[in-house]
Amino acid sequence: MLRAFLMSLAACFFYVEMMAQGCPPNIDFEAGNFNNWTCYTGFTASVGGVNQINLTVSGPTFNRHTMYTASTGETDPYGGFSVHCPNGSRHSIRLGNDQGGGEAEGISYEFAIPANRNEYSLIYQYAVVFEDPVHEVSQQPRMVVEITNVTDNEIISCSSLTFIPFGNILPGFFESSTKGPDGTPIWCKDWSAVSINLDHLAGKTIKLFFKTADCTFRRHFGYAYIDVNSECSSEFVGATFCADDTAVTVTAPYGYQNYTWYNNNFTQVLGNEQRLRFYPPPPVGTTVAVEVIPYNGYGCIDTLYARLVDTLKLRAHAGSDALYCGNEPVMIGENPKPEVVYSWSPAIGLSDPNIADPLASPQTTTTYLLTVRSSGGGCRNQDSVVVRSSSLDSTLTVLGKTVYCLGNDDSTVLNVQAADKIQWYKNGVPVTGANKPRYEVTQTGSYSAVLSSNLGCTVNTRSQSVLIDQAKPGITYPVEYAAINLPYSLQARTFGTSVLWQPSTYLDNPSSVTPMFKGATEQSYTIRIETVTGCVTVDTQLVKVVPQADIFVPTAFTPNGDGMNDILRPVLMGIKQLTYFRIYNRWGQLLHETRIASAEWDGKVGGVPQPSGVVVWIAEGIGSDGRIYTRKGTSVLIR
Repeated sequence: MLRAFLMSLAACFFYVEMMAQGCPPNIDFEAGNFNNWTCYTGFTASVGGVNQINLTVSGPTFNRHTMYTASTGETDPYGGFSVHCPNGSRHSIRLGNDQGGGEAEGISYEFAIPANRNEYSLIYQYAVVFEDPVHEVSQQPRMVVEITNVTDNEIISCSSLTFIPFGNILPGFFESSTKGPDGTPIWCKDWSAVSINLDHLAGKTIKLFFKTADCTFRRHFGYAYIDVNSECSSEFVGATFCADDTAVTVTAPYGYQNYTWYNNNFTQVLGNEQRLRFYPPPPVGTTVAVEVIPYNGYGCIDTLYARLVDTLKLRAHAGSDALYCGNEPVMIGENPKPEVVYSWSPAIGLSDPNIADPLASPQTTTTYLLTVRSSGGGCRNQDSVVVRSSSLDSTLTVLGKTVYCLGNDDSTVLNVQAADKIQWYKNGVPVTGANKPRYEVTQTGSYSAVLSSNLGCTVNTRSQSVLIDQAKPGITYPVEYAAINLPYSLQARTFGTSVLWQPSTYLDNPSSVTPMFKGATEQSYTIRIETVTGCVTVDTQLVKVVPQADIFVPTAFTPNGDGMNDILRPVLMGIKQLTYFRIYNRWGQLLHETRIASAEWDGKVGGVPQPSGVVVWIAEGIGSDGRIYTRKGTSVLIR
């Protein structure tokens, strides 16, 4: 009987199925998910000097059960090795993370050995990364592998491993050049293989259980990688060869430290590499054996056998017809098979015409022909696939300005390339009737378009922000009173990016928001304020000159809301700073107080209109000459 293979752990498995038996579903993660696996999360603790990993079923958990795709080429940040098991599979997982926290994770898979298989091997591979904080053994980060004969409730001890850092580098590990956040050493182990002898367990249920745990003080981490690669064949890769092959290459499972190939009676060593090549092919029925030795003594030495027969048939599978939309290339073909040579024609538009599953991005609809053959030259077979191309250009261009002011004869026009269907969007909402390549913007917002083809392609353009402003109306500022030939600060509104006082007479800086006035005669100004959008507002300011600084308050006001004489406030003449302005009723109660010259009183206290009557005011300010001026008086509130 031949031995078949199961699995590889980083934790990376290589599963080889018996003829006419199906592979355990998704044992290789090739569905890109965790279906049929059981995921766990929990915590770790040291109790009475014994480490306990406490797990409960959780389902896949973000950053604790992490799926990787092989095309990313990502490497482990500490070990520098690939996060993907180097066995050609498309998906790998990481169990745990590098964040500490006293977390523990697990993942398990159960399968039954076929009832007619009394010779059976399980081969798994693993890669490990953890910190070595030099705690007690029961407190350290760790990885645990348990392989169990569930039917008989027996641990297969030779292949069940526990890795615990404890002050000395473990065999096969190396120290990362990167330290932990607190300077703790980090140990790494690249992919290695372990063989599990499952002979004479036909019909038994086997459970694979992989666990990782941080340190029990919640500061230091431990994690591992896992990938399963199921070949689903009843012999070594290459053991079944093509009748018209001119050479035969037999490949043993990946990931062992040493390989020794023998003839059928172990009287001759045939090779010491993972692959053994025969040229020309040996006689049909030849049996070869390979002894595999795992790295660093972890796992079991095993001997695997293969009988070479010329019954291999290859069938090319170019994949289903696909649609290329001009943005993301589409994958064609199938998963690569060992010792199979692939060739695509034409090569134009393919990422690599000599692999099983290239990415296609043709500029026009193209029929690709796939030719497959064995590495020995035989079993030539062909298949074709059509990749329709419906490239859409997502370029968005702008005519005119994207920031401007209404009334300045400016505009914003957006353009996209022609497509079967176009829809413009404003702030993510479709614009009714906006379905042409050209779109004229009339409102402030963020604009984009979605372009579609009749074949089913859709692309999104970038978003373009447009700001359409409108000039603020001009106003007339309250009259300012400056003492003759003493400096007095003026103030323009502050919403613009530039300001210009005209004329510049008596001003120290006409381009300032707060120019200093110093003159002997009255002067009227226009203030031109321009915004970043180009909007222009013109305000006016009259400055009167008084002989000396003073504070004036009207003797009466009528807060009835008619817009005339509704407020009471001080009129500052040559006063550069108001110290205070206070208003009292006849009983000495404070009704209003401010230090802002423009802050007026509307005759209300707490929103309640005050009755008609005489109020007393007192004001103090600092004049342009630096002197303090204090004034007091009365005013009549008339309802």
